[in-house]
Amino acid sequence: MPRRRPQREDPNHQAFVQAQRIILGNPMLGALAYDPSGAGLPRLHFSWAEDEPLTRARGWARVHPDGHVTACLHAHGEVDEWVWVLAHCALHLAFGHLDGAPRVDAAYGAACCVAVARFQQSLRLGRCPHLLPEGLPGTDEYALAQRWRDTGVPPEYAACGVGGTGPDIHPGPGRQRVQSHAAAGSGPGAPNGPGWPDRFAIGLAATAAQAVEAAGTIAAGPAAERRNPEWEAARRWFVSAYPLLAGLAAGFQVVADLELAQRWQISIAAVDAALAEIYVNPLARLTADERRFVIAHEMLHAALRHADRVAHRDPYLWNVACDYVINGWLMEMAVGAAPDGVLYDPELTGLSAEAVYDRIATDLRRLRKLATLRGRGLGDVLAEPLPGRDEARRAVDLDEYYRRALSTGLSYHESTGRGLLPAALVEEIRALDQPPLPWDAQLGRWFEEHVPAVERRRTYARPSRRQASTPDIPRPGWYHPQEWAQQHTFGVVLDTSGSMDRTLLGGC
Repeated sequence: MPRRRPQREDPNHQAFVQAQRIILGNPMLGALAYDPSGAGLPRLHFSWAEDEPLTRARGWARVHPDGHVTACLHAHGEVDEWVWVLAHCALHLAFGHLDGAPRVDAAYGAACCVAVARFQQSLRLGRCPHLLPEGLPGTDEYALAQRWRDTGVPPEYAACGVGGTGPDIHPGPGRQRVQSHAAAGSGPGAPNGPGWPDRFAIGLAATAAQAVEAAGTIAAGPAAERRNPEWEAARRWFVSAYPLLAGLAAGFQVVADLELAQRWQISIAAVDAALAEIYVNPLARLTADERRFVIAHEMLHAALRHADRVAHRDPYLWNVACDYVINGWLMEMAVGAAPDGVLYDPELTGLSAEAVYDRIATDLRRLRKLATLRGRGLGDVLAEPLPGRDEARRAVDLDEYYRRALSTGLSYHESTGRGLLPAALVEEIRALDQPPLPWDAQLGRWFEEHVPAVERRRTYARPSRRQASTPDIPRPGWYHPQEWAQQHTFGVVLDTSGSMDRTLLGGC
């Protein structure tokens, strides 16, 4: 008998299965498929089957309150597109859009999809299968839904989800309804344990920790042996309770070394952004709230790259200006409690660090007497490594890590409605999220600015045919005198010290 050829598996189904593995293998989203309490909570799971309403709406998938994500059998996409679709549905659960959800009308469904898509843009996981509008609204989804119920959903925001022309969240009864942690166990037969948003917060902290470890964080060493329980508790509070700085806190180490603090004259704390370490004086008597304030202060110094932005300014005065700005933000956000003597001036509220520097640099004699968290006349932002440190600096892209940690934390903070943030801080975080221009684009812009191109002159006048046939007869015409044109001279500097490889040097 002739052998039957084995049936070839559908490539679309293979892409869907591979996307499932990526989602469940992601610590942030995979936490939704894990029950940490063992109480039998519903878990995130996927199926690929015939869904008639979804097929009619030409959608990709939709999610149910019990964690079941139904993907349309007739939707075709690549792996990264399916990753975006499945992550979109999982994030609806994570943001609590199905926990006691109100009526899921067009306004509420579109607002929830806008909030999730905005978070996915900062997450950079997968690729959206359709074109998203630029500048998604930053308003809370519930307030946005209320506004759109009165004014109507704008057409450009009506298709930000993955449900096609219909909603991608299905509030119908599932096998088991999951509510928030506060409401879990309140109904008869409801399981006791963390809800979808609580499990997502656990996964978010695990993602930050994994990213730092993959980037080259030193897991063991002298820093790990000099941890203080009180300061560690302050750092862990941000990981579990403050989404904006959770990613940063998961990647920092707090070093409480009395000898090091005395050698570097650290009265309370200082930070090394390159090593992602905060050095504290274990003899500093602070309350738990004051320790949280100090940890947040030093992490913002590092994440906003204050050591690299000093430029031509005096390093200490620049540190003082940054202290005024950061302390104003932390007091406005009510993060912990400010220790006695920190730099704070209500008149400087809302100003950038550059503007504060220009204002305070006129009175150098008074400012030299001010003290940062490190001490009087000393900056708490360390621009060089501590002497005697035996750990090698991490060979990672610190700018990319700090940008990702802050932008992801900001998106989750806004999506969960954890409170208002200072406008200046949000503006700085969004500015950091914009990647720097490549050198060739910067060079092109420099040429456009300093070396204008020679413009061609066009004319629609037709030459006289009589003049061509009788060149000896003079006739009136146009006279074009010679013009002097300014020429530009520029130079190219080649680095021949050996720091550029052969391929890059040949392409210059």
